[in-house]
Amino acid sequence: MAGPPSGRDTIAVMTTPDASRSPNAATRAKAALQRDPWDLPDVSGLVVGVLGGTGDQGRGLAYRLARAGQKVIIGSRAAERAQTAADELGLGIEGAENAECARRSDIVIVAVPWDGHAKTLQALRDELDGKLVIDCVNPLGFDKKGAYALKPEEGSAAEQAAALLPGARVTAAFHHLSAVLLQDPEIEQIDTDVMVLGESRADTDVVQALAARIPGMRGVFAGRLRNAHQVESLVANLISVNRRYKAHAGLRVTDV
Repeated sequence: MAGPPSGRDTIAVMTTPDASRSPNAATRAKAALQRDPWDLPDVSGLVVGVLGGTGDQGRGLAYRLARAGQKVIIGSRAAERAQTAADELGLGIEGAENAECARRSDIVIVAVPWDGHAKTLQALRDELDGKLVIDCVNPLGFDKKGAYALKPEEGSAAEQAAALLPGARVTAAFHHLSAVLLQDPEIEQIDTDVMVLGESRADTDVVQALAARIPGMRGVFAGRLRNAHQVESLVANLISVNRRYKAHAGLRVTDV
C-alpha cells in the first residue's frame, strides 16, 4: 500500500478553485497556435470612425471601407469640414467633430498628421476609452534628400498612442497604402497586404478582418506594438520607390 505523498508532491497537485475550472495559460497558448490564422471575425456590423478623415489618407480609407459596405464616420476638428468631406464621398458616410466621431464608433482609425498626433489623442482620451484604435500614422521628416523616418520617444506612433490612451486597445495598421489609389473610383481593388500589429490576438484579428473587407487587400499579423517603428519607417522607403518609378507601391508578403 502506497504511503501518503511527500510535501513536494502535495504542492505540485494543489490547485485553486479558479484554476481547476479554467484552462491554464499553456493550454490557451497551444489552442491559439492551432487556430486557423485566416479564421477571422465578421466585422461588417461595426462602425468605423476615421480621425483625420478630411486628409488624403483618411478620406481614402473612409471611401474604401464605405464602398465595401462598412458604416463610416469621418472625424475632424471642425464638424462642418468633416460633413463637407463626407458629402463629397457619399456612400452613406457621415461627418462629425472628432469627439463625436470617437464616441459613436466601434473602431477608430487614427489618420492625423504626425505633428498633431499627440495633441489629438490627448484631447480624446475619454472618448477613446475602451475603443479599438488603429493607428496608421507614419512619423516622417523631409529634407532635400527626401523622406526619412523619425523615432518618437515612445518608440513609434502606435506606442505613443498606447501610452496616451491607457484605456484603449491600440493596434497599428494601414501604413503602406497609396492615398491616390484609395481615392480613385476607377480602381476596383487594392492589391496589397496590410501589416497589423497589436498586443491582443482578438484585436489584431478584427483589424485583419477589416482590411480584408477592401477587395484585393489582406491583413497580415506582423507582431506586437514594439515592432511598429520599422513598419512605420518603411513608408520612407516606399516614397523613394514611388518617386523613382513613378508608382504607387505597396507590399506583398510571400509564402503566407
